[in-house]
Amino acid sequence: MSETMEAPDLLIDGPARAGLTVALAHGAGAPMDSPFMAAMAAGLAARGWRVARFEFPYMAARRADGRKRPPNPQATLLATWRAVIEALGPKRLVIGGKSMGGRMASLIADESGVAGLMCLGYPFHPPGKPDRLRTAHLAGLRAPALIVQGTRDPLGRAAEVRGYDLAPAIRVAWIEDGDHNLVPRKTSGRAHDQAWAEAVAAMDEFLRDLEPGP
Repeated sequence: MSETMEAPDLLIDGPARAGLTVALAHGAGAPMDSPFMAAMAAGLAARGWRVARFEFPYMAARRADGRKRPPNPQATLLATWRAVIEALGPKRLVIGGKSMGGRMASLIADESGVAGLMCLGYPFHPPGKPDRLRTAHLAGLRAPALIVQGTRDPLGRAAEVRGYDLAPAIRVAWIEDGDHNLVPRKTSGRAHDQAWAEAVAAMDEFLRDLEPGP
């Protein structure tokens, strides 16, 4: 029996009457208003999309008392996602987020009936453990999906990911020289804001392909 819970508080950016709403969850270590999450939300909102950010219970508790905690058990993370989807309605909703947040969204994208999925820095395997893949469910994913991945992400480098069995519904947008936060090295000649802008542009293109008619 799956866990149930109330929807967390939502941080909303962008127009209320947008064609699609994007719900974004944070990664394991940083909150919903981290520079990365704020840049993604602001970039999408500026392009006309409504963005809803939220925090899993462990991160909300950290915000309340300042104490760092490990992520909640997967059942709680998924229950939080289900509550967010119910609160926003799945019909014109795209779910996803940073690393762990996007991975959790990918586990329920098909069952929830959402319009699509967007993962930013998908953790294809734990750090230093490329044999422990988190891809089994991605082979049969039916929901339209976008994974935005840095080419040198240690949790899924380009050379690794290109060999994985991913469903035809998944497209991958590569951020050249990006790490797990899509940040390139200074020696690459590229700034992080340029790379993040490329991530926003890839998401915007994906959303425009998904956007339903009036």
